[in-house]
Parts: sequence; C-alpha cells; structure tokens
Amino acid sequence: MSLHEKVEGLCRNPHSVSQALAEDPSLSPGEAAKKLYHPDNISISEGHVPSKRNPATEDELERALQCGRFTTQPSELFLRVFHDSLMPLEHDPLMGCCSPSLVGSTGTCPLTIISGLPDICRHMSNLIARADKEVLLATNYWMDSDASRLITDGLKELSRRAGERGVRAVVKIMYDRGNVKQVLDNHQTVSEEEYTGKNIRLPSTKEAPNLDMQVLNYHRPMLGTFHSKFMVVDRKIGIVSSNNIQDNSNMEMMCHVEGPIVDSLYDTFLISWHNELDPPLPSRNSPAAQGGLPTFEQASFQGLFDPNGNLNVPEYGNSRSLQEVAEAGKRTELPLHAPGDPHYDVDIAGEVTRMQSVMSPRDGETGPAVAARHLNRGRHLDLKPTIEGNYAPGEEMTPYIPHRVHDLVPMALVNRKPYGATNHNGVFMPQNEAWLSAVRNATTSVFIQTPDLNAAPLLPELLAAVRRGVDVTYYVCLGYNDAGELLPFQGGHNEGVANKLYTSLTAEESAARSRLHIHYYTAKDQVAPIHDSFKQRSCHVKLMIVDSHLGIMGNGNQDTQSWYHSQEVNIMIDSAEIVTKWREGIERNQNTAKLGRSSNEDGIWRDAQGNQAKGAIGVDAGKFSWAKGVVGAVQRVRGAGGF
Repeated sequence: MSLHEKVEGLCRNPHSVSQALAEDPSLSPGEAAKKLYHPDNISISEGHVPSKRNPATEDELERALQCGRFTTQPSELFLRVFHDSLMPLEHDPLMGCCSPSLVGSTGTCPLTIISGLPDICRHMSNLIARADKEVLLATNYWMDSDASRLITDGLKELSRRAGERGVRAVVKIMYDRGNVKQVLDNHQTVSEEEYTGKNIRLPSTKEAPNLDMQVLNYHRPMLGTFHSKFMVVDRKIGIVSSNNIQDNSNMEMMCHVEGPIVDSLYDTFLISWHNELDPPLPSRNSPAAQGGLPTFEQASFQGLFDPNGNLNVPEYGNSRSLQEVAEAGKRTELPLHAPGDPHYDVDIAGEVTRMQSVMSPRDGETGPAVAARHLNRGRHLDLKPTIEGNYAPGEEMTPYIPHRVHDLVPMALVNRKPYGATNHNGVFMPQNEAWLSAVRNATTSVFIQTPDLNAAPLLPELLAAVRRGVDVTYYVCLGYNDAGELLPFQGGHNEGVANKLYTSLTAEESAARSRLHIHYYTAKDQVAPIHDSFKQRSCHVKLMIVDSHLGIMGNGNQDTQSWYHSQEVNIMIDSAEIVTKWREGIERNQNTAKLGRSSNEDGIWRDAQGNQAKGAIGVDAGKFSWAKGVVGAVQRVRGAGGF
C-alpha cells in the first residue's frame, strides 16, 4: 500500500478551503471545497478497503514526511501512521474533513483536562469570554443544562466585553439534532426562535447584542451523525474534546492546542459548516501559523513552572497571587466558576490556580471526599466515596494538567467523514487507518480508553499485537450504552467483547494472554466499577497511546458507530513528554488500573467475593438482546443514551 501521486500533490499544494475563503469571502465553504476537490462527484462507498496493507518503505516514509508541514522530525512510528492515514484521500481528498495540505502540521499543548464534563466547559467558557473577535464551536449533542449554561454565560460575557471595546464578535455554533428536513439538506440553519427555545437556550440577540451568531444543525441521514466536538477561538486556540454539551456523570478528556495545527481545525470547521458564512469570519486572513503561541508567551503561564519544569502551583492547595488574595478578601478559598455564578480568569494560570483551590480539602475532608464532591457536580448527585482513608501525597485528583513550555511537536488530524447508509461500507477513513496502523506498528505497548470497544476491524489487530509481544491495555465503561451496542451488527457489549478476546487465545498462548489487560472504569472516589445504567460514575474518554510517545485523542470511540458512520475529529501527537502527562493524568484521576481489572480468563470484573458489579449483564446478553438494542437506539436519538 503506497501513497498515490495524487495524494502527494494534494498535500504539497498550498491551496485549502481556508485559503480559498480568504481570497474570496463571498464563497461558501461548500462552494470552495467543490471548486478545489469536486466532492459532490464522489461516493464514499466506492472507497474499498485494500485487500493487503504492506508496511511503507523508507522511500514512502520520506514521501509521507513531505506531505506534512512538520518543523521537527517526526518519529518513524508517527510517519508510518501518518502515511497510512493519508491513503483514503486518493479516493476522496476530503475523507478526513480537512484540506489535504493542512492535515499534517505542528503545534503545542499547554493544557490537558481529564475530569468530569463541567470542568471542560469551564475552560471553554473562559476562552469564549476572553475571545477577541471569533468563536467556532462544534458539538454532537447540545441540551439546555448546567454545562450549556457555562457556555451561554461565556457568550453573554463575550458580548459585554465586545461592547465595551466598541466591536462585534462573530460566533458560529454547530450541533446535531436530527430532523426529517435533513433528508433533503443535511445542513439546516437554525432560527433564533429555535435556538433560544427551551431545548437549547442559546442567548438571544437581546441578551448578547454584540454578537453576530449563526447556528447550524448538521446530520447525514440515516446514521451519519455529526459526532465532532471541538472549538476554535480567534484562530489562535483549538480545543479537541470528548464531551457533548449536556449534564451527565462522565469522566471526559480535553486537549488545548496552539500553533499551526489550529489552522487545520479551523479548516475542518469550515468544511463541516459547508453553508454560507454570514458574516464572513474576521480571522480569514490571520492564520494561526503566523499568530504565535499565546499561552506560552504569557509570563503568568511560564511562572507556573520552576526551571526544571515542575509546577510551582501545588497540586492541591490555595496557592494564589497577592492580587488574587486581595481580590478574594476574607474568603478562605477561591470560588468555583459555575453556571449562573461565573468567575472568569484572565488566563490559564488563573484557571489552574482556581481549580486547585476548588480541589482542596475543606473542613477535614479526605481526598476521596473531595473527588466525590467534584464528580457529583455533573448531575447534582450525593454519591458517597467508597475509598477509605486518604490518598498518598501526589495521588490527589488534579483535573487541570498544564504542560510546561515546549517546542512545536508533530501533529496531524486523523478524522473521518459521516456516512449515513445502513451498511458498513464507510470504513476506509483516515481515522480508522490511523488507529489500525498505530496498533500494527506498535513495538512495546498499546493503551486505549474508550466508552465501548467492539469495532470488528480492531479486534484481530489487538490479538495480533499481544501475540507478537506487545502489551495491550484497554479501559472501557461497564454497561456503557449496552442497549445500543446489542443491536444487530453493532458489535456487542463490552463484557461480551472482552470475553471473546480472552477466549480467542488458546491454552498454549498464556504469554499472549498475560499481555492483554482489560479494565472497567472505576472512578477516583470508588473501589469498584459502577454500571452506566445508574448514571453515577461513567467514562467517555477517547484516547489511544502507542509506545509511550504517540497519542491519538478526540471524538472517536472504538465502536461500530464511530468506525463506520459518524463524523469524528481526532488529533495525533508525537511527543513522549505530552503523552506521558496524558497517561499520568488518566491514571491519577481514576482508579481503573488498580481496581477495575477484569479476569483474564473470561473478561468479567468481579469483587473479592466473586460477585459481578450490580447491573452487569455478564458474557451472555440473553435471547432478547435485540429488543434491548432497540431501546438503546431510541435513547440515543433522544440524547438519553451514550454517544
């Protein structure tokens, strides 16, 4: 399998949808894409999966290198995965929802968040409030909620600040709430009357008079869900995350990026938007590649770290600047930035300090009690911690993980287009090829966290990896959307898949069995997994780490829907420093590694007495699993199920 000259030409050609709109703002992104790449004449289902994938040669890796805008030399693993992710572009240049010239890039990661959903929305709302002129926000599901109120409060604050500056800010918001009109037009403009209604409750013109806001509802019937979750602010800051905008009990993950990779996310937003931009985007002539690295240039952020790169701000505790102490007056801790009671910070350093204050023990609280208090916020729960005693120093929950100042590192977008048909032909996509290539080319370790893992193409690759000596560890959520996954052709529920993997290894393959580690998400304050049906402690993180230096995170689950149908946006990073921090944050902010491990005989979690978790289905879903699947499908459409 080798890169076609057509793909090389597309990647090396400087043209992009973004550039076309900069040159002619009257074009819609859809018109620009058609002019450059003729996407209307392409059928996704005709892009067949190669019958054989041969490893790229040294010459082919060099050609792949020239297809990206890398300022530092990527690792061989990154280049192999990048090479393979480009292959589907031969059939359709926009299979990755990004202009080919912008797919491979560089960037920095100042901040990662691994926590409950509200903490990501807190950061998003701060970025929105601090925006200068432009916010582009894409999410799968938007529901009026505490999470959405954090965002809408931020939009109102942006309007207020823009008014003080005597300017207007442009806001574009895109989500997926499928309706029958999308059979004829996938991209439905949402009226102000609708987006200010009870289900969405975005600000009205009266509430945010200094915003020019457009809202779009995008879905490709039947199954082509717009599952993307990302944001671009002022074409300088990018956010890629796992969360929707709704209240739930999920642990989530977000990566804040800056540098040239933001231009790639900006381009992806334009291609996804498709329709006319009214008004045009103010940043169309201000590429991120020329905009510096805003966070790393701030003295306050640099001051978070000592000369050795260690945090000066304690990992918990009320560490504040003198100015913050003066402003706080007699308060003993910084208040939470909350919906309806916003407390905006001037920069990321302020956000980190506030979060560490919020996570400090109060009135004799233990560490597990602090974690429980914080994780309960997503659904206003009162679930008590089951972890006894206290955490050892350094084990406290730390939702915000700042990364010390670092050079630009190789990055790439490995996305996929939506595919609506009710078959599995829409599988040859950059996202899927990247995941498969990463596992195939792993030499030491593969780590995955995902709500569900049941994608048929992935399972044999995981088995092949452990058989050739690679350690494979994956974390899934017990019972996550079991009903939906039990529909025919959806791949099955997590316990059934775990059982299938372990029982596929013969008695003679004990070494391979010892290298396969399957765990069920166990929250930071709990001693055991809690079944998702209770909606108390679930996990929605989407992450793959290979050989401790290549990371892929974003929107895509390792399930049938994400592999075959939904539009997904994922970022691939080549940096041992960043990826190590990701893995440390994953382990520190949950107990999955210690307390969630399944049996390596049948893939089932049991407690010390041999009991399965309450609500668990076990290996056999029963005769009427298809009926449960129908219920799950209905819940998904209503937004009540996992997605």
